[in-house]
Amino acid sequence: MINISKLLFLSILILGTCLTLSSETWLGMWIGLEMNLIAFIPIIFKSKNISSSESCMMYFLIQSMGSILMLVSVLSNSLITVSPTVIEHFFYSTLMFSMFIKLGVPPFHFWFPEILEKMSWMNCMILMTWQKVAPLAILSLMSEKMLLLPVIIMMSTVVGALGGLNQTSIRKILGYSSISHMGWMIACLKFKNDLWMKYLIIYSAILITMIFVFHMYSSFNINQFNQMSTMTEKTMIIIMFMSLGGLPPFLGFLPKWMVIQSLMTSNSYTLLTIMVLSTLITLFYYLRLVSTMILLSSMSLKWNIKKTNLKNEMQIAIVMINTLLPVISTFSF
Repeated sequence: MINISKLLFLSILILGTCLTLSSETWLGMWIGLEMNLIAFIPIIFKSKNISSSESCMMYFLIQSMGSILMLVSVLSNSLITVSPTVIEHFFYSTLMFSMFIKLGVPPFHFWFPEILEKMSWMNCMILMTWQKVAPLAILSLMSEKMLLLPVIIMMSTVVGALGGLNQTSIRKILGYSSISHMGWMIACLKFKNDLWMKYLIIYSAILITMIFVFHMYSSFNINQFNQMSTMTEKTMIIIMFMSLGGLPPFLGFLPKWMVIQSLMTSNSYTLLTIMVLSTLITLFYYLRLVSTMILLSSMSLKWNIKKTNLKNEMQIAIVMINTLLPVISTFSF
């Protein structure tokens, strides 16, 4: 049976983002962000337990802070009686920080992994994919005016790499990985503005397939990978993690390849070196995740084995999608 309330809130969620993307005024974008916020909170609270109520409150407070900062910057823009250059820098800086609060970009990232830890997998998927579209679209409108972006890019990639090192929860690891990927998307905004949409689409496709698998197996921690008994399942998880980390020749390397090309074209070699080295650290903790699954074979009692295993066709399709990079690069470059 279709849940009408959930369908309504999902429709408002999508409508709010579309309003932000299509609006011609800052206040129209703010209204779209508020619609998106108000619709997402009941979706989080669907399970009605302590962790979901905590995540609702945290998400509401953080997003409201970002919205208030955006509203203050927009409304006070015409009231400040100083030189136009100062007004412009103040306006774009406050607007940029308000979007960084909403996205969970360092140094405003502390709420992001904590909220993910308290959510179900489906809500994590929405937060890590769809909820990034509207703030990134607003940032793309003013990317040329933001002077601090290289610093934010370095902070995002380094924090995302180092933060996931000591985690055992898959949701927190994917949260810090999302922070690292946000650094790459902001680099797209800075050096080639139309690239962030391609990056977000490919990243979202890889992430959604991963979350779908984890949701099927109800896996939330590293030690629950041992539920995956067959070698096909283990290969599928390994390939998805390597693709998310941006290891060639998997599909996740394609957007990073495009960002690396744009950075080299603009001679930003120092920034590129830091970003690539931090990506190697994220690949290290992905390898740590899958190494236990490869090296250890666990025994389970028959009544503990879940019957929700993915079909072989689905597993092969996921592996094929994530190994399409050589084919795509052959026909597109």
